[in-house]
Amino acid sequence: MNMPYAIVTVPVAPLRGTASHRSEMISQLLWGAAVSVIDTAPDGWVQVKNQYDGYMGWVTAAHLETIDEALFLEPATRYLPGWVNRVTMNGVPMLVPFGCLVKGHGDTAVQWGSITVKFEDKPVLLNNNNSVDVDALKAAAAQFLNTGYLWGGTSVFGVDCSGFTQNVFKLSGISLLRDAYQQAGQGQLVGFLQEAQLGDLAFFDNEEGRITHVGILLNDHEIIHSSGKVRIDAIDNEGIINTDTGVRTHRLRIIKRFF
Repeated sequence: MNMPYAIVTVPVAPLRGTASHRSEMISQLLWGAAVSVIDTAPDGWVQVKNQYDGYMGWVTAAHLETIDEALFLEPATRYLPGWVNRVTMNGVPMLVPFGCLVKGHGDTAVQWGSITVKFEDKPVLLNNNNSVDVDALKAAAAQFLNTGYLWGGTSVFGVDCSGFTQNVFKLSGISLLRDAYQQAGQGQLVGFLQEAQLGDLAFFDNEEGRITHVGILLNDHEIIHSSGKVRIDAIDNEGIINTDTGVRTHRLRIIKRFF
């Protein structure tokens, strides 16, 4: 299979731990995500590396289109801003989720290999400034409110805690790694919750001390995170308190700042 570089052509492609539909979904690749192909397996499976964050896993080749190196290396400068967005691919209509990145520069259409993509809903420019618009970041986070928690999920159709933070930050021009413990190794340490600002990330650990959860601080007493669904809860120096039940759900470990 001659597919050194490829792009995702379905709304959401499951990324699995092994070359099987029964394997754990470790992440998802959104429409427009570029990948490099590492290996192949029987029944149309390919092992890929996500260009955006380096995450590796297995995806079925039916979800991909081969692209050339020039398009692969071209930075994506735009994204689709609607909760769902209308596109056509070789004339076939499709709905794709919020935050999909767009490679190519055509205002109304781009070419991905043998596929002509036309936009019914226009892409907008990613933030590529040194400064982050915190109101835009908050608005992006709000797009995910009430999205159900999904292990490995990265879209407004279902998302896990670190998939949520990664995709919100992506649209503000900040690259986060995929998993919560990886994200905890990025950014600058904030000493106290009382010093927190909108957009800081709070990380939480389990009994063994492993980082297992992350959310976006709205201020020094509220957090938006994916737990059951994407929701806003209270936070204090000890951790998250579910606003519906009053139960403490997550133990605060560290806070990091990224801008």
